[in-house]
Amino acid sequence: MAGTETDRPRAGVGDLAGLEAGLDALDAVPVKRTPLREVLLRKVLPPVAAVVLVLVVWKLLVLAGVTDDYKLPDPSAVWGALRRLWLEGTLFGIVWTSVSRGLLGFLAALAIGTPLGLLVARVPLIRAALGPVLSGLQSLPSVAWVPAAVIWLGITDSAMYAVILLGAVPSIANGLVSGIDQVPPLYLRAGRTMGATGARGAWHVLLPAALPGYLAGLKQGWAFSWRSLMAAELIASSPDLGLGLGQYLENARTDSDMPGVLLGIILILFVGIAIDLIVFSPLERRVLRSRGLATR
Repeated sequence: MAGTETDRPRAGVGDLAGLEAGLDALDAVPVKRTPLREVLLRKVLPPVAAVVLVLVVWKLLVLAGVTDDYKLPDPSAVWGALRRLWLEGTLFGIVWTSVSRGLLGFLAALAIGTPLGLLVARVPLIRAALGPVLSGLQSLPSVAWVPAAVIWLGITDSAMYAVILLGAVPSIANGLVSGIDQVPPLYLRAGRTMGATGARGAWHVLLPAALPGYLAGLKQGWAFSWRSLMAAELIASSPDLGLGLGQYLENARTDSDMPGVLLGIILILFVGIAIDLIVFSPLERRVLRSRGLATR
């Protein structure tokens, strides 16, 4: 019996050692760099094939004469419009005018929406007062704010930024609230035990734990920023604002320039996809890898 009793602690120590070794092995799982060929096959080839398929279908519809040429121009006409802007030296300026506004407006929305989301998530009284308002604002089409912003601020850059903020801030705040609601209470208690309270707790515990939901809110916030800006540029046009993508699209519509209209739509779509691929997709992969949910 004595020997049996002394064997039990040893067995327990051995089990703990095995468990620690297993956890260390999980932590030490190597993250292999994806070969270039696999990246091309899995990441580059599918979207390129999709674009080629769309162009082929578009060309076939034009050749079949499903509608008049002024309604559905040949892809070469749209390419000609793009080439004309490039040769005139205005293509980059048109794109950058809108992109710079969108990014600045999004950063301002980020600076406002993040603390607002923290307050709504952590203060019950503020949540009861502002929670339904934020949800309602998120469902309100951004274009509805354009007439009010023009009356308040005139046809200026300030009106553009106001529309962006009103469209993006609710999405960012609600995304953070959703992420914080999914944080296990154990994390918060552990943080308080280690002295992470108040602003320190929010920075070191809440935000990292709520990062997946927060990142989803940021992606949606950017989408709302970009859509809001395009709506504002389409409706509120002025030479003082410069020529952005929305204004270029409206000018092409006024001139009945269908190749220009389609080019404007393609450029707006291209910018939205590029920002997602360059900024948000890498961030999302990094967050998933840090939580062991992805290895590439």
